[in-house]
Amino acid sequence: MSSATPAIVTQSAVRRLSRLALLLLGLAYVLPGFLGREPWKNIDVATFGAMMEMVRGSSGWWSPQVLGAPVDVAGPLPYWLGAVSIQVFPFLSPDLAGRIPSGLLLALTLVCTWYAVYHLARQQSAQPVAFAFGGEADPIDYARALADGALLALVACLGLAQMSHETNPDVARLSMVSAILMSASRMALPATRRPWMALLLWTAGTVGLVFSGAPWIALSLGTGLAAAVWYTRARQGAENPREISWVIGMLALVLVLAATTEQIHWPASLALPEDFDDWHRWARLLVWFTWPAWPLALWTLWRWRHQLLSPHVALPLWTALVSVVNSAINPDFDRSLFLALPAMAALASFALPTLRRSVAALIDWFTLVFFSGCALVIWVIWLAMQTGFPAKPAANVARLAPGFVAEFSWLLLLPALLATIAWGWLVSWRVGRHRQAIWKSLVLPAAGATLCWLLLMTLWLPLLDFGRSYGPLARRIARLVPENSPCVLVDGLGQAQISALQFQGGISPVRSGNGAGENCRLMVVHPDSQPSLDRRVRLVDWAFKGTVRRLSDKEPLLIYQRIRGGA
Repeated sequence: MSSATPAIVTQSAVRRLSRLALLLLGLAYVLPGFLGREPWKNIDVATFGAMMEMVRGSSGWWSPQVLGAPVDVAGPLPYWLGAVSIQVFPFLSPDLAGRIPSGLLLALTLVCTWYAVYHLARQQSAQPVAFAFGGEADPIDYARALADGALLALVACLGLAQMSHETNPDVARLSMVSAILMSASRMALPATRRPWMALLLWTAGTVGLVFSGAPWIALSLGTGLAAAVWYTRARQGAENPREISWVIGMLALVLVLAATTEQIHWPASLALPEDFDDWHRWARLLVWFTWPAWPLALWTLWRWRHQLLSPHVALPLWTALVSVVNSAINPDFDRSLFLALPAMAALASFALPTLRRSVAALIDWFTLVFFSGCALVIWVIWLAMQTGFPAKPAANVARLAPGFVAEFSWLLLLPALLATIAWGWLVSWRVGRHRQAIWKSLVLPAAGATLCWLLLMTLWLPLLDFGRSYGPLARRIARLVPENSPCVLVDGLGQAQISALQFQGGISPVRSGNGAGENCRLMVVHPDSQPSLDRRVRLVDWAFKGTVRRLSDKEPLLIYQRIRGGA
């Protein structure tokens, strides 16, 4: 079988992407969504609520809890990071301080993905064809150009935007997966400087995954990557460093650590989709969630099919497969598939040296039409919210978000204007006549995704807070609490709803049962728990007062007021 490289790249095609432009793109993508918004449902506000319980001393740090009940998502590490950040930055709003670790972890993911591809592209098997009379791409410049392309591909992935900007354990897991991939990529090089640094990062990533509630991901990912690195170095005729043995020993120690700390378990809910509808839902999610990386990744597997065992294909392929398979057997399809995005972007980058010019032009035109259209829709609806014109979008907003009142803000408008102007300049630059670079076909997808995310997090931020937050609901319930009542009795509410009542409503909730909440004058009940409510409270002491509902919730919360008994 031939092992000839399919990449034919000249030195002019690997010119450097401006570091300033890359930095500005990263800031424009990372910062919106972390600044100026309320905690959203469900996992965003639920995770924040557990962090606040730790800060207040109402929860143990080893077993995070909300009102005495274990958190919905296992793994204490993300809660530790947020709680420490809230304590370190007491001058910031607690929800903003709790998001700081997530923002840093997202930035770490971008950096690790860049360096992972940089190391993979330096492999001899990944290098382009050497020309007879010279002029082929310099190996270092080639590796940097592909790493730039991988970063652009990751930012362009549609599934990255919302989940990476939430306060949730998945962002920690994402950064750990990307760190492990980067470490394995560096250790796969025939001559690695300071291999102990890669080993240290690999160890930190593995331990971080275990204590972020993903021990099986850590072990399966680490075992496969260690085997791939060992095979790669053996095939290259290079001496396998002692670090490979240390990685194997480290995985064994992590397995013991996870077992002794009760972090390792096999969730009973894991199973393959049972019917066609579930498979269809999973496949549809796979298509749009990883767009535009997945078609480029498939093109990489085809064009580099003779090098499937080479590290630049094998390492990201195994990393992606672990997450894709995990998403198929996990009820939370999207949160499991989220971990595949750095590896998908790495695979996508190796399609760039083999793309035909017509395919690159198709990507550009599709991206230009899609993201320009999305940006136009966002601007039109914002204008309708502010002025009532056009009338139809304004009526749709009023129908879908009854009670929402739009307010004008220069602080939100100016970043949106600057981003839109920058998009127009970038489009004119991209269609201009200048030298071709292999990363150019991913500039518009990454910039378009960043533009639309920034517009949503500025122009639509008040509407999104109104529709996606429990804040309006919590504040509505807070207004019903009698002034002489120190608490509110809650029954059947989830972690997210309780956290919202505490932080966004300023309420002190008390779980029902065992005679608790004798001093509470108001009770909030979830409809699902109403049939068995009389087992936990004396219903004769309470009178039903009405219901309140969040904008998009189908089931309202039931409100009861105490009519007798209590303090």
